[in-house]
Amino acid sequence: MSNLARQAQVLATARAMNASGINRGAAGNVSARCQEGFIITPTGMAYADCEAEDMVFVGLDGSVQGRRKPSSEWRFHRDIYAARPEAGAVVHTHSSFATSLACMETGIGPFHYMIARFGGRDVRCAAYATFGTQALSDALVAALEGRNACLMAHHGMVVFGTNLDQALDLAVELETLSEQYWRALQLGGPKLIPDEEMDRVLEKFKTYGQQ
Repeated sequence: MSNLARQAQVLATARAMNASGINRGAAGNVSARCQEGFIITPTGMAYADCEAEDMVFVGLDGSVQGRRKPSSEWRFHRDIYAARPEAGAVVHTHSSFATSLACMETGIGPFHYMIARFGGRDVRCAAYATFGTQALSDALVAALEGRNACLMAHHGMVVFGTNLDQALDLAVELETLSEQYWRALQLGGPKLIPDEEMDRVLEKFKTYGQQ
């Protein structure tokens, strides 16, 4: 696939992210892996006003090619791709319910079996660090160990998938579960699924969906 075609896909995913309601304005960002690096949304631009050519190539060495500056969060995209070879796309949002939980510096426990879709018995919350910094990137990579999603303290959420469609689907699913968990907390907190049952669910998720 040409870089221009991938740029168009990244922009379409960013617009779909906002259309779904899990992100607003120029917040959040989207990227897709390509040869020797990745294509990422630009910093501080409304996606409705962007063209495909506004999406920016960033090399794994941090080099930049394009007519715009990349998202200020490009470092954690780069480091996720470097640490997780299965990651083909990354979606980061400031969705309302995931961010509300992240502002409490809490992850999401196994209140619902679909938590297993993110790779483990829970979704962790990464430690807080200033946006755009290497410290934030390091915290996210640690929180994503054995997972494909995490919350970001006082910030939002990040997920990765094998491709852009899967990454966006996972982001929507995580926001849905975040809302359900938040609502259960208002009722005094949910009862959690035991570890042994979550282990069974995780095993079943190895063959979940169309293989």
